Amino acid sequence: MQISRGLVDGKMKEVVLEILKNKALEVGVVSWFVAQFLKIVIAFIMTRKVNLKWFISSGGMPSSHSAFACGLSTAVGLIDGFSSTNFAISLTFTLIVMYDAAGVRREAGKQAQTLNEIIEMYLSPHYKPQYKLKELIGHKPTEVFAGAIVGILIATIMI
Repeated sequence: MQISRGLVDGKMKEVVLEILKNKALEVGVVSWFVAQFLKIVIAFIMTRKVNLKWFISSGGMPSSHSAFACGLSTAVGLIDGFSSTNFAISLTFTLIVMYDAAGVRREAGKQAQTLNEIIEMYLSPHYKPQYKLKELIGHKPTEVFAGAIVGILIATIMI
């Protein structure tokens, strides 16, 4: 049985349009965008320099991962109800993301910082690595909390 390419393309277009209409997903994306933009603003206030790299970077204040996840979960709760299975699944995902951001990824960043220092102290100038390990990949608990607040506020405004 051969499927017409036009039929597959039409169905794919339908699926993409349906995803783009998903209000909860829209809230998550807007929450991420706002958190990333806030990183640039906060960095400017602290350094008086505009650094657009903050828009695509991980780490920093506020956590865009937490903003996305909390925005999504709050939107799901507001749309489907806070006692729904969908909210329970979304909240579980959110808690894992937030734990990972403040725990696992933050510790990985500390390890990268220590390794960079060891290389600098004991192997320089004889050994020059191609690049330094990225140190800012996780978040302080306050950054995670701030991201959560951003997501909750965006969801409350948009829903």
